[in-house]
Amino acid sequence: MKIISYNVNGIRSAISKGWLNWLQATNADVVCLQEIKAHPENIPQEIVLLENLGYKYQYWYPAQKKGYSGVAILSKIQPESVEYGCGHELYDFEGRVVRADFPDVSVMSVYLPSGSSGEERQGVKFEFLDFFMEYATQTRWKYPKLIISGDYNICHRAIDIHNPKSNANSSGFLPAEREWMEQFIESGFIDTFRHFNKEPHHYSWWSFRANSRAKNLGWRIDYHMATKELEPQLKRAAILPEAKHSDHCPILLEI
Repeated sequence: MKIISYNVNGIRSAISKGWLNWLQATNADVVCLQEIKAHPENIPQEIVLLENLGYKYQYWYPAQKKGYSGVAILSKIQPESVEYGCGHELYDFEGRVVRADFPDVSVMSVYLPSGSSGEERQGVKFEFLDFFMEYATQTRWKYPKLIISGDYNICHRAIDIHNPKSNANSSGFLPAEREWMEQFIESGFIDTFRHFNKEPHHYSWWSFRANSRAKNLGWRIDYHMATKELEPQLKRAAILPEAKHSDHCPILLEI
């Protein structure tokens, strides 16, 4: 199974930049999207185009607020069940979690809040992190072979950010956020990219400012986190920076 996760920063925007041709070439079995910024009823043509690429099973979970947030899972394989949301009113209002359960693995697409807009949203982010730790733990008990893919909006370690010293007090690299990520992994998850690759300068998001992407001044904030039960099945993990349909790039996991 080949799994792609991609914060597309607007599904219609990504499609306008050639995303569908790229997606067809990847031939992924399951695609986790974040920041779709669209409701299914507003993208009927796009849905048909995706069906024509083989993604007959589409599970869209947009935010109630238009043009904001939202996650989705597209699949060529029919899941046994699908769970929309995480049972929390605010986070479900913002469209942050959807999960598809296949016979041998469960795949969750998540979009964790950003705290970069100010103290209020940073507070919301910390509340979400507390909630999500417990939610992920409970989900693991039900589905031991679980992959949680998406935009975590956190760089785990200094190797995951281009300038750790100057960003020491930046949302996404705060000590408390990094400690949360450490605890999350220690609770029984594998950072699949670091499982295969220990080298620096691999990022999944770049600011639109200061020509950051061309200079590779980035942050690694997108992850495929797999439960330890899946370790024997992990085959390959990669970041795909050549895909330029968003301020993020896609990440790949093969099991």
